[in-house]
Amino acid sequence: MQFEYSIEGGDFTHAGYASSQVKKVLKQLNVDPKLIKRVVVCLYEAEVNVVAHAYSGKIYTDISTDRIYMKLEDKGPGIPDIHQAMQMGYSTASPEVREMGFGAGMGLPNIQNNADKFNINSVVNEGTVVEIVVYLNQ
Repeated sequence: MQFEYSIEGGDFTHAGYASSQVKKVLKQLNVDPKLIKRVVVCLYEAEVNVVAHAYSGKIYTDISTDRIYMKLEDKGPGIPDIHQAMQMGYSTASPEVREMGFGAGMGLPNIQNNADKFNINSVVNEGTVVEIVVYLNQ
């Protein structure tokens, strides 16, 4: 099963929509609740990062019998130093984003901790691509 979602930068009202839709599908498929939680944490964190930092983005999910593949592509400022961005607590979120309770610098580390495979590529002034895999049969 494949799904595609669009994300608008700055639209915190709809942040989390894709992750909640994927959660519903996984529940209907009787996926282990612990795996659902890992998938939802990964997807939500990545989705909020696009909303908080990019101009727009797309989420692609592919649910198969053995794994869930998630790819997020955004158009935005990109990440100049991915190693630094992966450090817990490091954040470039604006004061407005922080006031809403986001931007604590835990998104990328949370994704890495919950994913079986995690890859991030970014080009400054173009955007970022995040790929996440959670295996279902481990």
